[in-house]
Amino acid sequence: MRQHQIIMGMPVQLEIVDEHASQKDYDAVFDYFRTVDERFSTYKEESEISKINRGEISEADYSAEMQEVFRLCEETRQHTDGYFDIRTPEGMIDPSGLVKGWAINNAATMLTQKGFKNYYVEIAGDVQTGGTNAEGKEWSIGVRNPFAREEVVKVIYPRGKGIATSGTYVRGSHIYNPHAAGSSSEKMEFVSLTVIGPTVYEADRYATAAFVMGEQGMHFLEPLPEFEAYAIDHSGRALMTSGFERYTLL
Repeated sequence: MRQHQIIMGMPVQLEIVDEHASQKDYDAVFDYFRTVDERFSTYKEESEISKINRGEISEADYSAEMQEVFRLCEETRQHTDGYFDIRTPEGMIDPSGLVKGWAINNAATMLTQKGFKNYYVEIAGDVQTGGTNAEGKEWSIGVRNPFAREEVVKVIYPRGKGIATSGTYVRGSHIYNPHAAGSSSEKMEFVSLTVIGPTVYEADRYATAAFVMGEQGMHFLEPLPEFEAYAIDHSGRALMTSGFERYTLL
């Protein structure tokens, strides 16, 4: 049975198909997401990231989780030629462009370590699946039309890969280009960009950077092993990497 909660200010969906799953297993995942929110939310005054931004915690006292996320963020910044950057135009540190996928991936790992093989974990459109659904079929995920959200324009069968979508049609202008001072999401080429990656963490961190890059981002993703992408620009034109359509076929 799929369960829903609002955590991090976003809809969280969890389904564990394996028969030995209990409410305790669902609660453990939801509780984990709450601890992530308490630590990394820039909207919570007492979160660790808020205290870091106020200069109340020295680098030597960062938690192990914060150190790991900062390390991964810096690695991603270097891999993307600076298009992924957790320092905002206002000079604050906001790792949310990586934390969501990282947390979903950790939750999926928790389930796997508990012996579960068939599951679905989603936060606001970013998804990690394992095995098959309750009907014993491939999990399927719809890519929504950013101009008519009730319409699904593509159906993806992730087959254990992670999926992340970056865009402006849900949260508005919240993405910026670190290489263009004063830039906003409205000036970017794409309205939405969906990335398939080896895990949802990998998909999420590159989706943000590739969205900012625009069409160049598709060229950035094209040669990466196990990555595919589907983008929609402001005119409604769709672009996809060369291997994307193999994830739309059963």
